[in-house]
Amino acid sequence: MASSHGSSMAPRGTGGRDGIYRKEREASSPPRPRPVRSLPDVCPKEPSAVEVRGLCEGPSVVSEHGRWTVYSSKVNLPAALNDPRLAKRESDFFTKSWGLDFAETEVMPSFYLPNITREHFASYLQETAQRERIHERCKAICPNKDDADAISSVTTNHEKSRAELEQVPKIFMKPDFALEDPAIFNAVLPWSHFNSAAGGKSSQDMASSRLLQEKLSHYLDVVEVSIARQISLRSEAFFHAMSSQHDLQDRLHSTQSAVSVLRGRTATMQRVMCRGPLSALRAALERSNCAQLHDKLKLMAAVHQTQPTVQQLLATSEFVGALELIATTKEVLQQELQGIHSFRHLGSQLCELEKLIDKMMVEDFSMYTRSDLNRSLREEPHVLEKERLESLVFGLLRQRKLDFLDIYNEEMIQAAKGIVTQCVVDSVVNIEDIDTDVVTKLADQMRLMTFPQWFELLQSIFDNFLLFLQRVKATLSVIRNVVLEALDSNQKSRLVAEQCTAAAAAPASPAHHQLHHGEAELAYLTHEGLFISDALSEAQQACGAPQEQSSGVGSRPQQSSCSTAAVVPEAGSSDSASGTTESSSGRNQGFHAAGGAIGLSGEDMMPSELELGRVANNIQELLYAASDLSHDRCVKVLMARAKDSSLERLSPAEFVCLSQAVEGFARRTEELCCRRSMSLRGALQSQANRFVHRFHEERKTKLSLLLDNERWKQAEVPVEFQDLVDSIADGRITLPERKPPGKAEDRRPGEFLLVDGQKYAVVGTVLLLIRIILEYCQCINDIPSITTDMLARLSDLLKHFNSRSCQLVLGAGALQVVGLKTITTKNLALASRCLQLVVHYIPVIRAHFETKLQPKQYSVLRHFDHITKDYNDHIAEVSAKLVAILDSLSEKVLSKYEVKAPMPSACFRNVCKQVAKIHEAISEVLPEQQTQVLFCRIHSSFKMHLKRQLARLGVVNDGGPQHGLVMADVAFYTENVLSLRTLENMDLNMVEIWEQKR
Repeated sequence: MASSHGSSMAPRGTGGRDGIYRKEREASSPPRPRPVRSLPDVCPKEPSAVEVRGLCEGPSVVSEHGRWTVYSSKVNLPAALNDPRLAKRESDFFTKSWGLDFAETEVMPSFYLPNITREHFASYLQETAQRERIHERCKAICPNKDDADAISSVTTNHEKSRAELEQVPKIFMKPDFALEDPAIFNAVLPWSHFNSAAGGKSSQDMASSRLLQEKLSHYLDVVEVSIARQISLRSEAFFHAMSSQHDLQDRLHSTQSAVSVLRGRTATMQRVMCRGPLSALRAALERSNCAQLHDKLKLMAAVHQTQPTVQQLLATSEFVGALELIATTKEVLQQELQGIHSFRHLGSQLCELEKLIDKMMVEDFSMYTRSDLNRSLREEPHVLEKERLESLVFGLLRQRKLDFLDIYNEEMIQAAKGIVTQCVVDSVVNIEDIDTDVVTKLADQMRLMTFPQWFELLQSIFDNFLLFLQRVKATLSVIRNVVLEALDSNQKSRLVAEQCTAAAAAPASPAHHQLHHGEAELAYLTHEGLFISDALSEAQQACGAPQEQSSGVGSRPQQSSCSTAAVVPEAGSSDSASGTTESSSGRNQGFHAAGGAIGLSGEDMMPSELELGRVANNIQELLYAASDLSHDRCVKVLMARAKDSSLERLSPAEFVCLSQAVEGFARRTEELCCRRSMSLRGALQSQANRFVHRFHEERKTKLSLLLDNERWKQAEVPVEFQDLVDSIADGRITLPERKPPGKAEDRRPGEFLLVDGQKYAVVGTVLLLIRIILEYCQCINDIPSITTDMLARLSDLLKHFNSRSCQLVLGAGALQVVGLKTITTKNLALASRCLQLVVHYIPVIRAHFETKLQPKQYSVLRHFDHITKDYNDHIAEVSAKLVAILDSLSEKVLSKYEVKAPMPSACFRNVCKQVAKIHEAISEVLPEQQTQVLFCRIHSSFKMHLKRQLARLGVVNDGGPQHGLVMADVAFYTENVLSLRTLENMDLNMVEIWEQKR
């Protein structure tokens, strides 16, 4: 209520008029943000001590505690009137509190003030009507910021615009709003309102469409109004931009005047200061032309001495220097001395001479290669006459004879054949048993050697081929360095050409940096059209010398229209590009003989960067071919020995030595040549497969013989087998070293095999089987490449042992093979215990093979799972056979049981005797737990047969005499069974033998 009265007291006309003038005065100054005025608190806080001191008549709250003041009140009048807890405001609040006399009465007019009417303001209103309309329009667009009412209006309008904008769905405000998106389009225009069930548009659909259109139009109007309001709030920025535009126009006018003055001064300087120096430049140019004429005459004298100089260089085999000189002379003839009558036949003579040099270089390279590869491998250094080789290679490259590597390849093949032949001859000479006159073929001579002699020969071949590869690699490295140097020279020449081109084009660019003296001279003469090529030559002399000094290896000179004087320094730098002492000295000799005036631009003769890159790749391929060639020759040696199957008859130790030697040679060649050649490994793998087949067949045959001679009796465990088992327990899956025969063992053989704290009663065949298994593991330790093949063979061996032992014991095949009278329970128990021992070691073997396999080969380990299942099934069949033996005995004996005295009956005495006999045979072999489980099954079978017999005899548990006799026999049976070792705690519940009463 108070706030509404306060807001109405501010005069509108004055505030609006002041607002208009203030806006014009502050148009150039940036707007200052005004602090937001907070509304007065309904319940003001109690004033602090500082505020109390500022009050003129307010009592001291600190000093006067007992006296109540108005500051002690917590509720004021507006709070009481605006109590939100009241359902409605009471209209009789004042009269109820202060009496009926308190009522609103009309205020009497003052007698001292005249009655003011509208006519008093008529003239004023006419004067201000126009300005008031402008003010109202501006106030509607942008309210006055200084007026409290204007602030309230702006806040209200802002909140109103925000409320209106909140009506617009948020989907229109998203930055990724696009009607091309089907999801957004369906959200904005839901087509479900327009599609009727009958396929036509109904009146309801038309109304929905119209309503949607009106809604979208309303959203558009709201957004446009908000945009217009924001534009109006930023009108001051527009006024500021206009004022800045006028300032910019003034500055442009002043700049234009300054530029005009500068152009005038420049024209005056050109007229006064430049015409004189240009005449001096023309005189210097005439002098330069005379000097160039003198250089031409000197150049002709140097060209005249070309042929004698070439003959001298060829006499010393300096082909590169001769070729450089020929190329230089041909280029000078084509560019600088073209059209001179005295040199008309010199070009064809130089071409014929160049062809002759090509043939000489190819023959010289072939002779060098042959002498280098066929000399003794023990000689040092690896590279023969390095400078000569570099000179030959550079000359061949320069003449584009890029097939010289084929010559090296052919000589390399012949040298490899000679290495094998020489090694065989040297070995056969020292063997007296081989008559070389009778046995002439190398393969036949190698087959007549013993394995140690042949193995020594193979190692000698490996060593010689390693030296051969080292020599080939060193030679190819030199060739590769020359090729890479030529490639680097081409790249640097290309960069120099680009720099010279940029320097020549620099005067045409107005934004280029400061020009050299020669470039400035060239720029002037380009406009005048005089002696452009000569000026370019001098410009390159000025800018080319620092570039040549900064380059590490001299680049090949470019073919250009420069004069010879500009090319001579570059020819000297091109000599160093060959990287050889002889060639550079030969070229320098030719240049000095010509008076230092002959230049070379051999860029068109050298191969391109692409061709040089191919040559470098061919060099690497040639090194790979040398590695493959060495392996192929070794494969021939290996296959010549294996032709009569002698490698298959090697012992495991000998084959391991062979495998390690081959693997070592392959690994060293791989390190040397960075090439994994597979031919020798493949040949060894094929021999390894044959070796594995013979290895497996021998052990399988040995195991079959052992099984056929096995009598299935418990055997003593020798000390070496116990040590073997202990080493496996320690994690050493390998065969122990053989002890010297002189050492005697103090320990005696044991009755049982101790494995992880358990006793295994075994037969001798199983002990040998464990050793055979370790031989398989030892083979994969020595030859990891045969792991998968050896795993399959070991699986076959274990399956063979399982099936053959099943045939001999469960199938009673030992009766005919060995001549046993019968298969006893102890034989069955021993067979079961042997199978359990093998099952115990299958996970150990599997883990060992897993360490030798690649992860992608783990699938072959499933063979061990199948073998474990087969062994467990076999063990279960043996247990079932033991139960079946006593089951048939119990059924046969109990079928004759009669309930009559004396007790215990002969039937029960016979049963207890057989149980004790079987227990005595089994308990010595099987562990205690398995014995208990087995006899629990036997006891269950006994109770079933006894129950049937009692039902047949009609004996029931009625407490009669027959029931008593049966219980006496049962007690006898229970006492005898519980008296057996390891069966003391067996649960012999005999209640189940009686039929349940119905």
